[in-house]
Amino acid sequence: MNFLAHAFLSGDNIHLLLGNFVADSIKGKVPGDYPSDFQKGVLLHHAIDRFTDLHPDVHACTTRLQPHFRKFAGVVNDIYFDHFLARNWNHYSDIPLKVFTGHVYNLLHENETWLPTRSRRILPWMVSQDWLTGYADFDALHRVFLGMSRRTRFESGMEKAVEVLLSDYEYLEGRFKQFFPQLQQYSAEVLLQQH
Repeated sequence: MNFLAHAFLSGDNIHLLLGNFVADSIKGKVPGDYPSDFQKGVLLHHAIDRFTDLHPDVHACTTRLQPHFRKFAGVVNDIYFDHFLARNWNHYSDIPLKVFTGHVYNLLHENETWLPTRSRRILPWMVSQDWLTGYADFDALHRVFLGMSRRTRFESGMEKAVEVLLSDYEYLEGRFKQFFPQLQQYSAEVLLQQH
């Protein structure tokens, strides 16, 4: 899963959301000066990633995408799944997507001092280009994939990711819709165990 799903699965705990957001930027053990809920957010992020990587629906999608994107198939699928979450947002949340993403951006700005350097660097781009809401829009999604394609050192195929998505939309979305409620339940269980 990518940024939107991780933020959504954090619930309404600010420090949990922050920890979940920055988890990929923290290598090794979480520094002890972070609040305990921040540390729990990092652990939640890793638990979500493990559950996702091992799930048969996700594995099926990644395998299906490998001929197009090779080793980047998992990364592309993570963003596809954020796209499906954004497009089907009303099925999962009573809060409008734009309101939710605006709230997330505000929390990240207000707590920027807690963010590692890498997370602080991407935050202005994320907000100015509205990545979280943009996942729902095909043109914005194409820009995200183009940017990622330019930053990879190897041929990734990501510049054609929206074209591939549209050609296999029903299958991929169907797998997402089977998978995501299970991920929601799993995330809720992880949070209960952390208390």
